[in-house]
Amino acid sequence: MDDVYFMKTALDLAVKGRGFTSPNPMVGALVVKAGKIVGRGWHKQAGGPHAEVHAIDDAGSLAKDATLYVTLEPCNHTGRTPPCTEKILQAGISRVVVAMKDPNPDVKGKGMDYLKAKGVKITSGVCRDEAKKLNEIFIKYIQTKRPFVILKCAATLDGRIATKTGDSKWVTGPESREFVHRLRHAVDSIMVGIGTVEKDDPSLTTRLKDAKCLDPTRIILDTHLSISENAKMFQLDSDSSTLIFCNDSPSINKKTAIEKKGAKVIEAPLKKDLIDLDYLMDYLGTLEITSLLIEGGSRVIASALAAGIVDKILFFYAPKILGGDDGVPICMGPGPALMKNAIPVKDISVRRFDDDVMIEGYIDN
Repeated sequence: MDDVYFMKTALDLAVKGRGFTSPNPMVGALVVKAGKIVGRGWHKQAGGPHAEVHAIDDAGSLAKDATLYVTLEPCNHTGRTPPCTEKILQAGISRVVVAMKDPNPDVKGKGMDYLKAKGVKITSGVCRDEAKKLNEIFIKYIQTKRPFVILKCAATLDGRIATKTGDSKWVTGPESREFVHRLRHAVDSIMVGIGTVEKDDPSLTTRLKDAKCLDPTRIILDTHLSISENAKMFQLDSDSSTLIFCNDSPSINKKTAIEKKGAKVIEAPLKKDLIDLDYLMDYLGTLEITSLLIEGGSRVIASALAAGIVDKILFFYAPKILGGDDGVPICMGPGPALMKNAIPVKDISVRRFDDDVMIEGYIDN
């Protein structure tokens, strides 16, 4: 068994922290001695011990002169927890294999440099691409202080997300919808527009039967603060918050009534009579919201793409055809006049959920 095998095992451990570590990354670690795994660990929650600490504690005295595999460079600074580099040195680890450097420009490479100066052998870059994919959210946030944005939609083969009456239950099947709920657990926040709230009255929670899960922060774009005080999201038993973004001159009485329901109303600047999404990204970043899932309707999808805030798309297509031109399209509003001005999507992958097909890709902004 080689470095790649052990690092892939560490990456599998890291995934166990999905949804629980934000604003920290997902990290897995293994302690290996004489070709055998003697310690395992992963970062379980923000503020808790890092993966290296769990793995070294699991190994106990066997950590001396062993190799540590870790999916992200060990930290060499004191944050919410002590530096992992000191834990590694105290345990007597002789070699550290790292998948990727810390993407934080202020600390990148310093952990490995420190360990190397102390006589620890360092190998880096093992399964680097897999590690970057795992923590694409953390990388974007730590480098820009803005959330990583995922745009999700579900459509028929002829590109409609609802019928002419607005009926959208259900475009895709149960396997696709379960995946989306797992995605809701994995992200910090979810966003829709007031049109979706008025039409569907969604709860925007995570609903999984077989796993502990967290609700994302609910974000509503409601320029004129027209949301009903009886909306379902105000009646939830949920630990997550609801943020409603409106223009800078809402009705004071309405704002007070909504905030009495437990939501927070945020007055935001407008751009072309809609909430300025650049402002929104900066604001969410100040709240340490590292990721945003957009599940909005046609206008929100079009606005997000036009604003250039989308990093990743997840387009689900169901094997259904409405067969008319009067259903609700994926995007609503003016598009480019020339095909060469379409938004390019790269690094495409395709996945099936029963008979549904999901296209995943990335957008450069």
